[in-house]
Amino acid sequence: MSTAPSLDRPSGPAGPDGSAPLLPHDQRRWWALAGLAVGLAGLGASYLAARLLAVDADPITAVADGVIRLTPGGVVEWAIQAFGHRDKLVLLLGILIVVGAVFAGLGVLARRAVALPLAGYIVLAAVGGLAILGRTGAGALDQLPVVVGFLVWSVGLGWAVEPLRRGELAGLHDPAVARGEAGMTRRGVLFRAAVLGAAAVVGGAVGRLAGRGRAAVEEARAGIRIPGVTSPPVPAGAHPDVPGLPSWQTSAADFYQIHTVFVPPAIAPQDWSLRIHGLVERELTLTYDDLLAREITQDWITLNCVSNPVGGDLVGNAWWSGVRLAPILAELGISPDADAVLQTSSDGWTCGTPLAALTDDRNAMLALAMNGEPLTIDHGFPVRTLVPGLYGYVSGTKWVVDLEVTRFDRIEAYWTRRGWGELGPVKIASRIDVPASGDSVPAGEVVVAGAAWMQHTGIRGVEVSLDGGTWQPAELGSVPGVDSWVQWSARVQAAPGDHTVRARAIDADGRVQTAVVRDVLPDGATGLDERDFTAT
Repeated sequence: MSTAPSLDRPSGPAGPDGSAPLLPHDQRRWWALAGLAVGLAGLGASYLAARLLAVDADPITAVADGVIRLTPGGVVEWAIQAFGHRDKLVLLLGILIVVGAVFAGLGVLARRAVALPLAGYIVLAAVGGLAILGRTGAGALDQLPVVVGFLVWSVGLGWAVEPLRRGELAGLHDPAVARGEAGMTRRGVLFRAAVLGAAAVVGGAVGRLAGRGRAAVEEARAGIRIPGVTSPPVPAGAHPDVPGLPSWQTSAADFYQIHTVFVPPAIAPQDWSLRIHGLVERELTLTYDDLLAREITQDWITLNCVSNPVGGDLVGNAWWSGVRLAPILAELGISPDADAVLQTSSDGWTCGTPLAALTDDRNAMLALAMNGEPLTIDHGFPVRTLVPGLYGYVSGTKWVVDLEVTRFDRIEAYWTRRGWGELGPVKIASRIDVPASGDSVPAGEVVVAGAAWMQHTGIRGVEVSLDGGTWQPAELGSVPGVDSWVQWSARVQAAPGDHTVRARAIDADGRVQTAVVRDVLPDGATGLDERDFTAT
């Protein structure tokens, strides 16, 4: 009794290694191409569905956020140092490359049995669904984009590989016929892959247009006018007249951005509220309008990231406007047992802040504006916290929605559970901006310039040393207060040849910046910045 030939064991001459016989036109790359095209089309459909449904994240974004949450602190720190603000783009590309390889592999498996790629799609959908469930506030509706993507994968694969399957079936009966149809088969695959690829691109493009959530929030932000918020000029004498020295005031566009969420939350002001509770006599919930009705405080404040290496650029200085936290907390009747405030962002990120830093005389605030304009979404709109004198990982919560007055022995925040220090006070720091390493300058008098900062304490002086020689004082620019950085300049005599210049700061209490080199982990880098240059 004869049986129909099976695609699992094609007829024809055996392969060169004695394995299962291969058809003359057997090309795994065509099956891989079909699988890749179907996979990308499913991602595009999922992205479009997420935007149309106005849910927080599509599966790829949710997976990226999950990777960020689960990555050990040391690896995150390496990524920040290696890629800077492009770290999330690198992560996204890496995920897409891995997923693309999986899609191609599932396409190849489809040649053997339909159940194999279907099982792969189930696993991928499960990973995406679990990643979405891990996001703060995720519900059943957030899973619909995963379902849409899975349906496109499971239905689309059969259509994409149909020309290949038809060609191989023909080859089982007559390899000569298969060779004659090879060109037609490949054209069919290319056409269907192109259609699916176009669908993926269209889904992504339309999704961006359809996702009006951020656009609507941007429109609302543009219409906000905060009473009393100003945009003062840079204080006279703050910025030394040195070519190449960065601006004393940092624009929102140039201000460093470090956050753990892949897509920043877009929250309309009318939808935002802040709950303050915990070890207090009475709880309080504030709306955006409630904050606008309170007294506005404004100040020049420098923020720097704990991940900033010696001489790094994860630091910026801006004019911040908001509402001081100390009076708000004083209204609630704080328990004497409390020593911390657990801050929570709308995306679930947390930090533990020393209560004393929120209730003393510093300008710790719920910030509403930056450089005279409402916060940008990327910088925390509608409301973020900032505390002069503390690194952001223990104080600067963007999109803040919850403050719990508590104790450090009862909480574990996002970064502290990854090995970072609990309190996070800033360290004395200085940076050389001019000359840059590798610069060639005329021999003789060389201008050295940069910035120094020690928020909530202030900078008394800056000194520079050429080639390990005597430390000589630099001239400081003017500053409006202790919470902003100070720019400085000095002149050194450099003979022709290669040189190294170093800088150190002295804070207002007389403490000198240490030359001991320590890594950013666990609570900020130490050491002295230096630049190599050539005098000619």
